[in-house]
Amino acid sequence: MFWGVDIGSTYTKITGIDKDRNIIDTTVIPTIMNQDEIVAEYLKDKKVEMLVATGYGRHMVEEKFSCPVISEIKAHAKGAYFYNTETDLVIDLGGQDSKVIKLDGTGGFIDFRMNDKCAAGTGKFLEIAANRMGLDMEKFSNLGFEADKELEISSMCAVFAESEVISLMAKKESAANICYGIHSSIASRLSSMARRFIAKSEYVFFSGGGALNPFLKHLLSKKLEKKILVSDKPQLMGSIGAALAGYEICQEI
Repeated sequence: MFWGVDIGSTYTKITGIDKDRNIIDTTVIPTIMNQDEIVAEYLKDKKVEMLVATGYGRHMVEEKFSCPVISEIKAHAKGAYFYNTETDLVIDLGGQDSKVIKLDGTGGFIDFRMNDKCAAGTGKFLEIAANRMGLDMEKFSNLGFEADKELEISSMCAVFAESEVISLMAKKESAANICYGIHSSIASRLSSMARRFIAKSEYVFFSGGGALNPFLKHLLSKKLEKKILVSDKPQLMGSIGAALAGYEICQEI
């Protein structure tokens, strides 16, 4: 078995593939203290031919297991290409950053843009906003479809953007319209990053935890005027890419 571990800021994803590159084992667990020990506990009874780590915590796994590491950019490129070989652009929305990756047609990448400067352009802001409104993520991720006004959240800073949400709540704006504004602000940031690469892109793949949000996917498709592809487990793209990298390393040995 070839394993990929993607330790993100919010969740850790683990994927195992077999010699035929079939996905055999997956799990998603919260990222907490001593995550390398938690990964070791999960893998202790499993056959590990090769382990490759990616994500923010990849170096703790590298130290624990003496295993190779790859960047998140490389991992998500491989994962998206595995899902659809015609994919040429990946938009990844994680808990702490967002990325747009231009693929090279073989599972590698030729360019990327990344925003990790402020939570306002990340999945974490969606979580903060949902909590502020007292909504669970499922309700929050669909309520924008019921909006009757296209509100805008204009602040580029998460703190000020949250203040805008509080102000709209105080003005008794509907929850649906506020949800629209929050999602539109994220979709606008992502589409702005993607426009540098989008002109010749036919298949745009949306990965990361943010891709679980149906209204965000809808707005991205609308703003980019492209069909957005999402796998059934978009959070796993990084760990799938890492597992595939491990498979490739073993083929070269």
